[in-house]
Amino acid sequence: MAGVRLIPRLDIKGPNLIKGIHLEGLRVVGDPQVFARRYYEQGADELIYMDTVASLYGRNSLRDIVSRTAQDVFIPLTVGGGVRSVDDVRELLRAGADKIAINTAAVARPELIGEVSRAFGSQCMVLSIEAKRIAPGRWEVFTDNGRERTGLDVVAWAQRGVELGAGEILLTSVDQEGTRKGFDVDLVSAVVEVCPVPVIASGGMGSLDHLIDVCGRGKADAVAIADVLHYDRIGFSTIRAGAAGAGISVRTI
Repeated sequence: MAGVRLIPRLDIKGPNLIKGIHLEGLRVVGDPQVFARRYYEQGADELIYMDTVASLYGRNSLRDIVSRTAQDVFIPLTVGGGVRSVDDVRELLRAGADKIAINTAAVARPELIGEVSRAFGSQCMVLSIEAKRIAPGRWEVFTDNGRERTGLDVVAWAQRGVELGAGEILLTSVDQEGTRKGFDVDLVSAVVEVCPVPVIASGGMGSLDHLIDVCGRGKADAVAIADVLHYDRIGFSTIRAGAAGAGISVRTI
């Protein structure tokens, strides 16, 4: 397996870094810029910034945070939440983002995926999918930070998103998110199997074994990590050493 990327995920509400369970019950963790800088210095491969309530309130407030972060963090930065147009994407890219993750607006108007891909390249267009299990081997797409049902099948929507121009998929299990009980490996595997673009597994990491499982059995290309990093449960050096020891290829520092 080519190098799995380790990507801290920073969920933002207003000026604060927050963390919840099942994308709800949000609790303030601290200053996102402080954490972003710390993860950069510790060797993160990339960062993800997600405005957790942007779509709910019809706005994106990450521009200033992204601009400040980009001044002293020099790894790829994916930004999402409340992005509704090519102009929104352009503004965030100018602020310092490298890739833009879109969920709610892409579901509402799938053509947006192609518009962003054509304007800025498919590598910039990340399709963010919030998934909830509805039956064995079946998952439904949710929007608005896991609040709204769409009726869309996750695997079929991922395939369509790639066909429309998405160059990467950020796949979040709402069921597992914040639980520290492990990733929904079956979900990740099902999407990886049908999509020829990188898939970032998000939601549920509580131990090194969880990462090894989702990268090995699930074949994730990257792992989004939040709780265990925010609360210093596991450090990057431990994650990298453990992954390498299990035969998972990761970037060395």
